Amino acid sequence: MKIVIAGAYAIGTHLAKLLSRTNQDVVLIDEDEDRLNAVSGEYDLMTLHESPTSIKALRDADTDNADLFIAATPDENLNLTASILAHNLGAKRTVARMDNYEYATDENRAFFKRLGVDSLIYPEILAANDITNGLKMSWVRQRWDVHGGALVMLGIKLRESCEILNQPLRKLCGPDDPYHVVAIKRGEDTIIPGGDDQLKLYDLAYFMTTKNYIPYIRRIVGKEHYVDVKNVMVMGGGRTAIRAAMTMPEYMSVKIIERDEQQCEHLNEVLNTDQTMVICGDGRDTALLKEESILSTQAFVALTGNAETNILACLTAKRMGVRKTVAMVENLDYVRMAESLDIGTIVNKKALAASYIYQMMLDVDVQNIRFLMTANADVAEFTAQQGSKVTRKRVFELGLPNGATIGGLVRHGVGQLVSGGTQIEAGDIVVVFVHGVNMHKIEKFFKD
Repeated sequence: MKIVIAGAYAIGTHLAKLLSRTNQDVVLIDEDEDRLNAVSGEYDLMTLHESPTSIKALRDADTDNADLFIAATPDENLNLTASILAHNLGAKRTVARMDNYEYATDENRAFFKRLGVDSLIYPEILAANDITNGLKMSWVRQRWDVHGGALVMLGIKLRESCEILNQPLRKLCGPDDPYHVVAIKRGEDTIIPGGDDQLKLYDLAYFMTTKNYIPYIRRIVGKEHYVDVKNVMVMGGGRTAIRAAMTMPEYMSVKIIERDEQQCEHLNEVLNTDQTMVICGDGRDTALLKEESILSTQAFVALTGNAETNILACLTAKRMGVRKTVAMVENLDYVRMAESLDIGTIVNKKALAASYIYQMMLDVDVQNIRFLMTANADVAEFTAQQGSKVTRKRVFELGLPNGATIGGLVRHGVGQLVSGGTQIEAGDIVVVFVHGVNMHKIEKFFKD
C-alpha cells in the first residue's frame, strides 16, 4: 500500500512506528529537516523536505498513486488544504486532523467529503471518550467496548485482594467460563497467555467478557470495595477537558480547575453549569484542592499540556486519598514512567488518533483498532468474510501466529467468548489481540 503522511509530528511519527512493522511504501513530508531526520534514522520510510501544500512536493511523493493520504500537522487549515490537493491529484483516500469541533458534525463531515477530505480526525473527542469510559468504572484501568458493548475488554491492575492469582489459566478460563484473559502486562513484558500461564500480583490483566458478567469480574479481582465515581475534579480546561465534561454521564458532578481567567469564562459559556463548576486557580495548589473538597472526590483527571505536571498532580491526588486518577501524557517517553508510578489511566491523544487512522490501512473489514500503549499490543475487530480462512477451520486449527489470540466474537449482535473448538462463521465480528505480530498477517485469515 502506498501511504503519504504530511507532518512529522507526534501523530505522523507514531504512525511511522506502526507502519514500520508492515513493510508499507511510506513517504513522510515535512518542512522541518530536523524532524524528518529524527524519524528517517529510526524507521523504514522515505522523507521529503517540502511543504505539504506544495503541488510539486505532492507529485514528488507520488501522491497521484497513493492509497491513503494523511495530513496530521498541528495546523488544521494546512491539513485541509493538503488533503483537498491530494484528493484532486488522485489519492484514493484522504484523512485530515482537526482541532475545530464544529467540523466534526455529521453535516460538516459530509461537506468536507464533497471537497475531497474523506475522514476527519478530532483527537480530543477520542480522548474524551477514553476518559469517560474509564471514569464509569473506577476499578478499571481501561475499558474497550466491542460492537456497541456486545463484548467488553477490561484492563485491571491486580492487587492482593484478587482471588484468581497463581492458578493456571486453563483452570480459570475454560469453554464454559464467563471471561478470558487475553493479555497480561507484567513489568516490562507483555504476555499473550496460554493455558499454563498464571496471573501474578501487580499484573495488568486484560479480560474479555460480556456486560452481564462485569460484576462477576469485579468480585473475583477483589475490586468490590472501590466506590463508584460521582465527583470528578479536572485540572486543566482545554479542548479535551471540554469534550470530556460534555460526555460525562449526568450523575457525575465535575469541577474544572483552570489557571487562565479568559479560558474560565469560555468554559462557563460552553459547559452545562448545572453539572460542571469552573474554578479559576492552580490545580497544583494542595490548599485549593482541599478547599474544593478533593478529600470527597472519587476521581482526579489531569489534562494540562504538560505531562510532568499531570503525572505529579495525579500522584498528589492519590496521596490525598483519591482512588481513581487519569493523566493525559502526550509525550510517549513518559508513558512508561507514568505506568511505573501506578498513575492509573493514561491517555494519549496522538496514539488514539494514530490507531484510528491505522485501521484504514487494512484491506479487510475492520470495525475498530486500538494500540494499547501500556501493553504494547494491538486489538482489532475483524469481520469474517464468506469463504475466508478463519471460517474454514475451528479456532485451534487456524494456526494463528505466536503472539496472537482471539478473545471473542459478536454474532447477530450477541457477544460470545471463543474457545479452541469455536467455529467462526461469515459475518462474525472477531476480536483479535496481537503483540509483536504484523496486523497484516492477521488480516489474511479474514479475506475471501
